[in-house]
Order: sequence, then C-alpha cells, then structure tokens
Amino acid sequence: MKKILFVFTFVLMASALSAQISLGPKIGYTTSKLSVDKSEIKSDLKSSFIYGAFVRLGDKWYVQPEINFYTAGSVFETSSVTSPNPVNEEVELKTIQIPLYIGFTLADLKLAKIRAQAGPTANIISDKKINPLKGSTYTSIKETDINDIQWGFQFGAGVDVLMFTLDVQYYLGLNNLISDVKLNDGSTLKFDSKSQGFMVTLGWKII
Repeated sequence: MKKILFVFTFVLMASALSAQISLGPKIGYTTSKLSVDKSEIKSDLKSSFIYGAFVRLGDKWYVQPEINFYTAGSVFETSSVTSPNPVNEEVELKTIQIPLYIGFTLADLKLAKIRAQAGPTANIISDKKINPLKGSTYTSIKETDINDIQWGFQFGAGVDVLMFTLDVQYYLGLNNLISDVKLNDGSTLKFDSKSQGFMVTLGWKII
C-alpha cells in the first residue's frame, strides 16, 4: 500500500509542475457485484456513493490519477431453503480505490469536450464486515477469507462542460477478492469473486 501511495504522490507532484493541469474533488454513485461459482447461491448488486479527488495532466492525450472512497460488497444467499450449507449474509467492504487512467479527447466542441479513458486500478480494503441476515448467526465467509487488495481495470467515457467533468466507467476485477471458503461439513465453497460494476461521477475542476 505504501508503494501505491508513493506512486500516487509522485504523480501529483509531477502534475503540479505541468502547465496543463486540472484537479479537483469528485462525487458519484457506484454499483458493485461479487459472484460465486455455485448455481444455488445468488448474489445481489450493492450500490453506494463514491467520493474522492482527481488530477489530470495533459490535454489531447492525458494522464489522470485518482483516489476514491466507497463501500463495495454483495448479499449472498442460498436460493433453496433445503440446501445442506445455507448461506445468508451481507459482505461490506470499505474500499480505497486508486485508478490511473490514460485518456484521449475524442472531440472538442468548444463548450464541451468528449473523452475516452481506461487504465488499471488498485482497490485496497480498509475495513471488512460480514453481517448474517434474517436472524441467522452463522456466516460461511470469514474476514480472513477476504483479500486486502484487488487489482482491476476500468474503462469508459466522459464529457467536460465548463469547469465540470462527468464520467461513466465500467470496472472489472482481475483477481478474486474472496478466497475459497471451508464450510462446517468439510466441503469447499468456491468463489468466483472478481467484482464488477458501473461508476458515474461528477468532478469539479477547481484548477
């Protein structure tokens, strides 16, 4: 995590020395979903607000590092009430997201600029909560089953109007966030927990 924060700080310092720089806060809305490799277990989307800050270096072509904060997760439950291994729990993950976008201006309409951007991202889990639902006291997933970092890739498009910037991104996880879980009967619950979801954010270029 220290290395990631160092790289982010270095990019911010390098950006500050550039003549073409924009930076400011951003806020938005994100949906995320974790899946499981079992047909009898279903997972639902979790939605939350996202907030953070961005720095954009360049014009036609640009580099844009960000740091964002949001809560990811899903509700997992067994679709059959007769399942020998019932699952009924909510996973909440407070997340620090650090993406690094490479972007390109597709069209400059004077009053608005249309952009496309993509790049890698690191999702650092700062807090984990597993909550049993519907009166259950048993949880199949433990905090130790959840990895502290997930690498991903984001891509999307945006538009700049005056000092505002609107972005729509799709996120795709590259590694499993939840490890395989050992159940009480000795069997293994295999998670295909590469998270995915959409993010819509509105930024304000104060510079």
